[in-house]
Amino acid sequence: MNAATHTIEIRRLTKEYGATRAVDHLSFDVLPGRVTGFLGPNGAGKSTTLRLLLGLDRATSGTATIGGRRFTDLARPLHHVGALLDAQAAHGGRTGRDHLLALAVGNGLPARRVEEVMEQAGIAPAGRKRIKTYSLGMRQRLGIAAALLGDPGVLLLDEPTNGLDPEGIIWIRELMRGLAREGRTVLVSSHLMSETASFVDHLVVLGRGRLLADTPMKDFIDERSTARVRLRTSDPVRLRAALARDGLEPTEAGDGRWTVDGIRAEQIGALAAREGIPVLELSDERASLEQAYLDLTADHGEFAATR
Repeated sequence: MNAATHTIEIRRLTKEYGATRAVDHLSFDVLPGRVTGFLGPNGAGKSTTLRLLLGLDRATSGTATIGGRRFTDLARPLHHVGALLDAQAAHGGRTGRDHLLALAVGNGLPARRVEEVMEQAGIAPAGRKRIKTYSLGMRQRLGIAAALLGDPGVLLLDEPTNGLDPEGIIWIRELMRGLAREGRTVLVSSHLMSETASFVDHLVVLGRGRLLADTPMKDFIDERSTARVRLRTSDPVRLRAALARDGLEPTEAGDGRWTVDGIRAEQIGALAAREGIPVLELSDERASLEQAYLDLTADHGEFAATR
């Protein structure tokens, strides 16, 4: 796949609704070959940015392009971009198959493609049932099937795991990873931090319409994590004495485990080996994505609880 045609470019994008600036001079790129998480508190401007990118709203200033072109300028856009913004938007009186067939015909796609994406999304058995009988998870799978119809190089997914059962969550996780490995651009907006951490490679974080972070997920977490080690030893007395000589104080964490701040696991391992102290468990503790995210966005939410 041609990387240049699948790169999302946001340049000084601004959107104002009266006196409210929903998106504020926003600039970032979303590159192919990786899954990019699109995060931010309520009111951060994520949905507005996606709508501007898809031509569903008009920017006050700035540009949002895909491969250098606006979405509205793309011929047969489903061939280039697949999007899931609202799984509830499909007409409840249609069957799932008819909904997809209408999209396929309007974009010059063969009917066989409908059968292929229904199989891929796991909804083929329900294809002839009316959408109003679908569960939330089934509607979500239908929306993902619609996004995949044109075999696009760019996927925009808003809360794709919403309503999915554990099996469905594993499926969408592996689907997104597989699409990225094929060289596609995958941008995923989500509020589920623990789930997001399991499949994204890169993060774009917004707050009050502005860019707060544009970085690999590992770097995002590492920059907001203090050095801490969790360990278990059969000789805590000797370990405490050895650490004290280096100015370190272990803290009992329960279940026979200890934590030590200000040091990495490899340093503890070397110290224990040098002193002949048995170590039964040893690992670095890192902040979770949720902890790192809340640390960054604490003052940028539309609504915030007092502490």
